[in-house]
Amino acid sequence: FRSAAALDVDAVLVTPRCADPLYRRAVRVSMGTVFQVPWVRLEHWTADLQEVKDAGFLTAALALSDDAVTVDELAAEHPEKLALILGTEGQGLSAATLHHAERHVIIPMSHGVDSLNVAAASAVAFWETRPRG
Repeated sequence: FRSAAALDVDAVLVTPRCADPLYRRAVRVSMGTVFQVPWVRLEHWTADLQEVKDAGFLTAALALSDDAVTVDELAAEHPEKLALILGTEGQGLSAATLHHAERHVIIPMSHGVDSLNVAAASAVAFWETRPRG
């Protein structure tokens, strides 16, 4: 939520199994930004993801997959409406989520590092895909 607020993300959608953003520790870690960024808990994740797509959003899952494009390539597409999908730090995104996402996206890494934690990855992705005008 802190990265979303700092980098002007319009809203955050959380899945049914996501931790409570209003949990005391989550509020503290977010520096209270959970109260600044609109958010909603989705009840039926893959069905709700289809609604996001039906509303005109390009859905892009940050995932290590063979057919992934780089976040720079995604940004170069200049999608008018973009929904970035981030998973847990341990398990990542489910196979069903990856199946329903229109793009798979990676952040290129150096020195044999394969991924960042979700907070760092979200900040990089939010920055790189921000509207430029």
